[in-house]
Amino acid sequence: MKRIFVFLFAITLVGSVHAFQIEVCTSCPISNLQSAIDQAKDFDTIVVKKGTYKEHNVLVNKPLTIIGEKYPVIDGELKGEVITIIADNVTVDGLFIINVGTSYTEDYAAIRVRRSKHFVIQNLVLEKLFFGIYIEKSNYGKVFHNKVIGDAVEEYNSGNGIQLWYSNHIEIEHNYVEHVRDGIYLEFSDDCIIKNNVSALNLRYGLHFMFSNDDVYQDNTFENNGAGVAVMFSKKIKMFNNTFKENWGTASYGMLLKEINDAEIIGNTFEENTIGINIEGSNRIVYKHNNFKKNGWAIKVRGACYTNKFTENNFLYNSFDIAYNSKVNDNVFDRNYWSNYTGYDLDKDGVGDVPYRPVKLFSYIVNRTPETIILLRSMFIDIIDFSEKVSPVFTPDNLLDHNPLTKKITW
Repeated sequence: MKRIFVFLFAITLVGSVHAFQIEVCTSCPISNLQSAIDQAKDFDTIVVKKGTYKEHNVLVNKPLTIIGEKYPVIDGELKGEVITIIADNVTVDGLFIINVGTSYTEDYAAIRVRRSKHFVIQNLVLEKLFFGIYIEKSNYGKVFHNKVIGDAVEEYNSGNGIQLWYSNHIEIEHNYVEHVRDGIYLEFSDDCIIKNNVSALNLRYGLHFMFSNDDVYQDNTFENNGAGVAVMFSKKIKMFNNTFKENWGTASYGMLLKEINDAEIIGNTFEENTIGINIEGSNRIVYKHNNFKKNGWAIKVRGACYTNKFTENNFLYNSFDIAYNSKVNDNVFDRNYWSNYTGYDLDKDGVGDVPYRPVKLFSYIVNRTPETIILLRSMFIDIIDFSEKVSPVFTPDNLLDHNPLTKKITW
């Protein structure tokens, strides 16, 4: 055992002896990043001093640590991709990258990681970009504390802030992304963690999932995007403690779920969205401890949604709590708090003695004829809602919360 320890220590010592630091500055013998990379040996550290370096198509093809001192500017001059990483064990830290080229045939990025493992991309500022950080067929990486600021105006000629494609076990934490097409985009990327990010003011989605499984996103804020989050064709996604706020528009929502199965949506806040959650073809999902506050629709169920459980959620002052386009219901609503509940609690156990019917006839009518929304709050609407409550014809007669809570839930 002692010999093994000595051997490992010797390897570590040899590695540290042969790791050098290379400085890059405008007046140094090495005055650009690509030259430093070409001259470096494996596991060297490159320190880029403050200044402006006009470079594009920089290729990192060996394990290196690249550190910017006081945020040196790497200016791609709109000529194409700026930095591409194709080696394992690369760290890029503290650079200011601008002027990524735009193309209709190639997805140029400020920094791309291709077929690599164990990489760290952190403390970058990216501006005037097409795509920001593009992770392609790479695994076991970290994308931390980056600021991605685009200037996207239309979807067709803009890229995404942080994109993962066929990449697994990636941690995306404490990033700020705005004014791009999709803030964070995952496609065919499993076992990833998206945590403590802010994605705001983006053209399409704050976060977009496609064909990605077993991912977790939590403690993120998605605010004032074209739509908050779209989770599509994925399974076993955990969505915890996120905030979806002020995602307004004629076709906007806090979150879209399409063909999602076996997921958990717990502890989130959906506030002031056109639609809190828009659900289609999604099954066996647990919705628990969520706050739906001041949305147009808290939840819209568009069909083919079965065996979902909505328990212990707060529905607070939404124009419509639940919209349903089918008379068939296979979902459970139990022990939720509904601010529109007008029942009584004679035994004072905190549970209403009269079940609550969250689907109103008027929400059914508005789904069919959107123009009728101008009648909202009128006496006529109160009358037709009451008639449907007494004798359901157009809404599911078994969609009831049999145990509506009489006080707002706190956790």
